[in-house]
Amino acid sequence: MAVGIVTGASRGLGAALTHALVDRGWRIVVDARDGEALRREWGYPPHDVVIAGDVTDAAHRRALVEAADGPIDLVVNNASTLGPSPLPPLAEYPLDELRRVYEVNVVAPLALVQLALPHLAPGARILNITSDAAVEAYEGWGGYGSSKAALEQLTAVLAAEHPYLRVYAVDPGDMRTQMHQDAFPGEDISDRPLPEESVPGLLSLIEGDLPSGRYRAHDLAEVAA
Repeated sequence: MAVGIVTGASRGLGAALTHALVDRGWRIVVDARDGEALRREWGYPPHDVVIAGDVTDAAHRRALVEAADGPIDLVVNNASTLGPSPLPPLAEYPLDELRRVYEVNVVAPLALVQLALPHLAPGARILNITSDAAVEAYEGWGGYGSSKAALEQLTAVLAAEHPYLRVYAVDPGDMRTQMHQDAFPGEDISDRPLPEESVPGLLSLIEGDLPSGRYRAHDLAEVAA
């Protein structure tokens, strides 16, 4: 049985991807900061290992890796934080909030990978969920976007340092999620695709043999279709 860790799995893309993996017979360790929401999402059979906690907490990260009980075939760093809402310009960005964004979106994913590396199976996949804000300059997105740009560079270097693994930075595209709603408070985002529409692209990386690199989920899904 394939084993994986998916962070931020109480809702949105993390939940959608984990459902697809469980349906395929994977054993998945899931986490989220909101323990109640996590249990609502995963409190029914077939359920896997559910561990509520904050990915910035070292003890929590250790618990995730220990619960996976390797060899681990997949690590998905999906948990992230948007930062202040409404999104402030960089000239007014609270620096304590920026540090928190980087702790969640950059430092924690690397720390989890560091812990997991000795337990990864040959050819294991690491998926770091990123954003088009990592490569495009959108007003107000300087905090979140720069953190995702940093995550993409970490991903590229990890791939160079571990050629026996598949290490991916994945842009899932616009989605109808709470994070996107928080980014645009008061706006109607019902025209955004549901997270489930990004899942086929992620699965093509998990189940295929594409080289390490940066991918857009919707491009992969179109190729698979």
